[in-house]
Amino acid sequence: MLEDRIVYLNGEFLPWGQATVHMMSHSFSRGSAIFEVLSLHETPSGPAVFRLDEHLDRFFRSAELLGMTIPYSKGVLGEAISETVRKNGVREGTIKVLGYYSQVAFEILPPPQELDIAVFVVVPSEDLGGFKAPHSEGSTLCVSKWRKLDPQTVPIEAKAAANYLNGMMARKEALEKGFDFTVMLDTQGFLAEGGTESIFLVKDGVLLTPSEGTVLKSITRKSIIEAGKTLGIEVREGRFPPELLQNAEEIFFSCTPMKVLPVKRCEERILSPIPGAVTGRISALLNDIVAGKDERFAHWLFPVG
Repeated sequence: MLEDRIVYLNGEFLPWGQATVHMMSHSFSRGSAIFEVLSLHETPSGPAVFRLDEHLDRFFRSAELLGMTIPYSKGVLGEAISETVRKNGVREGTIKVLGYYSQVAFEILPPPQELDIAVFVVVPSEDLGGFKAPHSEGSTLCVSKWRKLDPQTVPIEAKAAANYLNGMMARKEALEKGFDFTVMLDTQGFLAEGGTESIFLVKDGVLLTPSEGTVLKSITRKSIIEAGKTLGIEVREGRFPPELLQNAEEIFFSCTPMKVLPVKRCEERILSPIPGAVTGRISALLNDIVAGKDERFAHWLFPVG
């Protein structure tokens, strides 16, 4: 249960219920928080975080893009994550790192202080009452009326809380229409990404995914591209029209919690079989990688036990 979890907060370890902030803090009222979500996996060598170094790099990059100051080095924060996992006795689950301004502020500009840093570790199936396991049988998707944030409006590369209103609206639209997920187009009308997911398509055996520039630099997306090339699968990044959704042989989403989530229905189109041949091969490899069964990718796992 969440009440039993231990939270890292600014160098201390506190009970879950003490991880609080005033409602008029700048990050609560203005959305000026940055975060990372990491996955924790059981391996033969004990629990390990998937691509911890990449997540730390992106967390610090988000702070840089938004002019924020993190009061710790990557090494110190990495150890804080590891120790939080150990104190919670979790061997498989989800980690969230949060950087935020706890100070009360009415101005649009954030206070000139360093960020507060918190680390949370949860087991979704145990701790989150409304948690639904990934759709192993395949998910459904629709094309959203909402466009992906344009990189000329805000730094979309930053994992900032305020940016996720965009994805929240798209996901709400999908649920209202009776679909599990949605894909947004960019402001020029090309495929971008889901509410919190990257999208991949397979056409004539080639793995296709929208290029960086209008989408988040997803670590899972990067991992799938690298893993696909290892399997000898041709991978192309580019700007693809939404019509591709209607003739691609396979479609799947990816994100930190799910890694590979095949799509069984796109709008009114049914895709079969699920998973498709390429999706299945990539999913199987990612499952082996996070379970510590593929030595070629051992450097992607960071033991924390």
